[in-house]
Amino acid sequence: MNYQAGTDRFINDLERVVQVRSEISVCLSKLADTINQAELDGDSSSGKLSLSRDIEDITIASKNLRQGVFRLLVLGDMKRGKSTFLNALIGENLLPSDVNPCTAVLTVLRYGAEKKVTIHFNDGKSPQQLDFQSFKYKYTIDPAEAKKLEQEKKQAFPDVDYAVVEYPLTLLEKGIEIVDSPGLNDTEARNELSLGYVNNCHAILFVMRASQPCTLGERRYLENYIKGRGLSVFFLVNAWDQVKESLIDPDDLEELQAAETRLRQVFKANLAEYCYLDGQDIYDERVFEVSSIQALRRRLKNPQADLSKTGFPEFMGALNTFLTRERAIAELRQVRTLARQAVNHTREAIDRRIPLLDKDVNELKQRIDSVEPEFTKLNHIRDQFQKEIINTRDTKARAISESFRSYVLNLGNTFETDFLRYQPELNLFDFLSSGKRDAFNEALQKAFEQYITDKFSAWTLTAEKDLNAAFRELSVSAAQYGASYSQVTDQITEKLTGQKVKVNATTTSEEDNSPGWAKWAMGLLSLSRGNLAGVALAGAGFDWKNILLNYFTVIGVGGIITAVTGIFLGPIGFALLGLGVGILQADQARKELVKTAKKELVKYLPQVANEQSQVVYDAVKECFNAYEKEVSQRINDDINSRKSELDNLLKQKTTHEINREAEFKRFKTLQEGIIEQLQKIESAYSNLLAYYS
Repeated sequence: MNYQAGTDRFINDLERVVQVRSEISVCLSKLADTINQAELDGDSSSGKLSLSRDIEDITIASKNLRQGVFRLLVLGDMKRGKSTFLNALIGENLLPSDVNPCTAVLTVLRYGAEKKVTIHFNDGKSPQQLDFQSFKYKYTIDPAEAKKLEQEKKQAFPDVDYAVVEYPLTLLEKGIEIVDSPGLNDTEARNELSLGYVNNCHAILFVMRASQPCTLGERRYLENYIKGRGLSVFFLVNAWDQVKESLIDPDDLEELQAAETRLRQVFKANLAEYCYLDGQDIYDERVFEVSSIQALRRRLKNPQADLSKTGFPEFMGALNTFLTRERAIAELRQVRTLARQAVNHTREAIDRRIPLLDKDVNELKQRIDSVEPEFTKLNHIRDQFQKEIINTRDTKARAISESFRSYVLNLGNTFETDFLRYQPELNLFDFLSSGKRDAFNEALQKAFEQYITDKFSAWTLTAEKDLNAAFRELSVSAAQYGASYSQVTDQITEKLTGQKVKVNATTTSEEDNSPGWAKWAMGLLSLSRGNLAGVALAGAGFDWKNILLNYFTVIGVGGIITAVTGIFLGPIGFALLGLGVGILQADQARKELVKTAKKELVKYLPQVANEQSQVVYDAVKECFNAYEKEVSQRINDDINSRKSELDNLLKQKTTHEINREAEFKRFKTLQEGIIEQLQKIESAYSNLLAYYS
């Protein structure tokens, strides 16, 4: 399939997803409106059914679907051709991609009817609108200047949060949003920014360069921020066409084949571990050799140009499959579950209400009183689950905090071997030259920063795994408590109505039989509350990974680096000077450097362990507190709505005569209305599945 055919297929598939999202969003909105109107009508009849939580949840889901985009984050070091790649994707020389300047601010590329750039500031200033030329001129910098700023630990534009580029492009109009990041580097501000938005994107496009295969910086970034975190990453090996150009004889096919084979082996050796999904090797679906400059040149001459042999058709096909089949289906499956839940809750409430319409006030009171023991049981289930969450919280907070403390105190034991990999950048003879001493000290500090950052990253990954395991256990408990809870609510219904509870026809799995709060606690539903992370990226209602990714910030790695390097730079200098010019040999100097660095580091480690282990303890508690608060709120909402539902009916019966026939008719209309919308949602979802099967 050529590029244009593949792009057309991608656009068509995106359009289909947009249509299904819109269709289901409308159905959800109508579902919410139908239930809400019935609740309003209940005020003048038999009372509300207390379905406010369902109305709120499906209203949020409808809004999310309506505004939903597939967010792609473009990562890569400076001068890897990220902007050229994006321009080739867009088909226009839109983003700065000249020989020298490089993008210096985080840029969000999204659809707009007119071309415009808006700069968002972080110091309270109002957003500023610019034309494209002004944006390119003002917010790009020379790579040499970028390197200088990196060494000085400064940002090019510290007052700028991010830029939004709006553009009338079909790909963007069909629900793609692209986040173009500045180059990777080791400054703490950039690392924290990365952590703020990496986890809020559907896919990461990691741009590398064929002429610089898997640099130390790239390997470190992948290891620190990507490895083991369950992120979906596409690797784009850019400038593949330059492999041929770099040969002594570009026309020697045998030499070219050998060079390309060697390169592929290097990339596979470094990237293979990031290309496994559920134990399956998906390397060929995640790593692509692309020639962005060739693709851009062709598209600038002819937007419909054939891009074969540039890698773009293959990459676009894989991205299409991932977004429109895998991610869209998973998103819509959750929404369908939510709609089924709202319909089931409404039908169950109606089934409880109708048999009680004939009862007089006294009998109704007796029936309500008869279910008090069951409501006590529901409260007990809530309290038990809450207690388990809190116990897990306290156990994990202590264990993970202690793990951090032990980890820090043991750094000295492996420092000499660990620090070896960071020494090649240090030219020890620079230290003897007073003119180069500052540069040596900067290089030493950077080497130590990299060492500390890598060590703490390795620890956070371990902590993440521990916490994810804890939440998986709580998910299992939520299912068990949910099953017990459902048994009690069925008993309440049977006592009130005198009828056995029937399983709803729309219930198709064990998961769907769980109460709504249990589904949420099991991670089956994720509702955005509109909270913002990083560059105004919406996060999930509860995602412990988002909280965990803040570990770097929480632990304050920057403070540790500053304090430790400030303490040992001096002693290291004295140790090296003490060797004397005449006998200063590289090996001896390196040993002296490592020995002195270790000695100074070990002095400081107990202080770091004591100060930061409490911070870690509090951070872990916060993860579980957020979970417990939402779970408890949802259980309380469910219990209170069941009580209110009965109180509403009792109140209405004590004030006026209820027209049973009118109510029966009203509930019949309500059921027909909600089932109609659910059937439309089921149909839209099934049709999308059928289209891709």
